Amino acid sequence: MSLDMIYNELIIEHSRNSENRGPLAEKTHHEHGHNPNCGDDIELELNIENGKIKEAAFVGSGCAISMASTSMMIDLIKGNTIEDAQEKVEAFLELIKNERAQEDVEALLGDATLLSNIQHMPARVKCAVLAWHTLKHVLETKEADD
Repeated sequence: MSLDMIYNELIIEHSRNSENRGPLAEKTHHEHGHNPNCGDDIELELNIENGKIKEAAFVGSGCAISMASTSMMIDLIKGNTIEDAQEKVEAFLELIKNERAQEDVEALLGDATLLSNIQHMPARVKCAVLAWHTLKHVLETKEADD
């Protein structure tokens, strides 16, 4: 199976994944993310307690890339400390900007590293990074509140 086929299957699988979709019963943080270029729109909800992301979910709509990226990100941050989540956000954004090699972040980002292929489609980069920038804003705001 080619890398392109794996990439396409992964995008489809994660974009249809309903496990991370829906409002949280208990949330401590909420942030809206919007990509005006293609209409991607998410509401990211987090339950953060004692410096740890206990739960995360989103409500939204958009292209398969933005929905898949959001789902992958949530899988990666649930149960993590704020610091670990911030490390993952920075690694992902650097990967997408081609500032870090895929091999350097595979252990940290898992399946999300396959989204590095998006570099070759500049119009889709904003789709892939929407949730990550939204999370980054939440975490920076959380630190400012502490």
